[in-house]
Amino acid sequence: MPDSVPPVRYGTVSPEQTRAMSGVEFLQAVRDGRLPTAPICRALDFALIEADFGRVVFGGNPAEAHYNLMSQVHGGYIATLLDSCLGSAVQSVLPAGKGYTSLEVKVNFVRGLTQQTGSVRAEGKVLSAGSRIATADGRLTDAAGKLLAHGTTTCLIFDI
Repeated sequence: MPDSVPPVRYGTVSPEQTRAMSGVEFLQAVRDGRLPTAPICRALDFALIEADFGRVVFGGNPAEAHYNLMSQVHGGYIATLLDSCLGSAVQSVLPAGKGYTSLEVKVNFVRGLTQQTGSVRAEGKVLSAGSRIATADGRLTDAAGKLLAHGTTTCLIFDI
């Protein structure tokens, strides 16, 4: 993750705040610390680090606290990072007054993670965005760029 990360606030945002901004403006406000980030980010130690139109990146730090009984990072951690970057990529292309929800998420696990994996990066990019449905794909990589997992999502777009 970048060296100059602003202090992180965790919490939720009101529907009025969400409706007032485009998706990319909203995500950039979260990234810059002007709006709080989701509490799940604290629980799983990941953060929004890049937000552009159609592309979003989260950085995370797998730790022993994320392990399953097999001493590997639980697949739910990986799926959560991918779901976050995929859905946020879709959000980044939405105009003010629009929201989304995931209809489906598909994750392919390529390599196991441990705390020795070090920092990981989940990058999501929009493939297609219509007025009702959007799709995105994403990749989870380690610091050297090695692929750890990849996935896709289909999201429903609606008025908020």
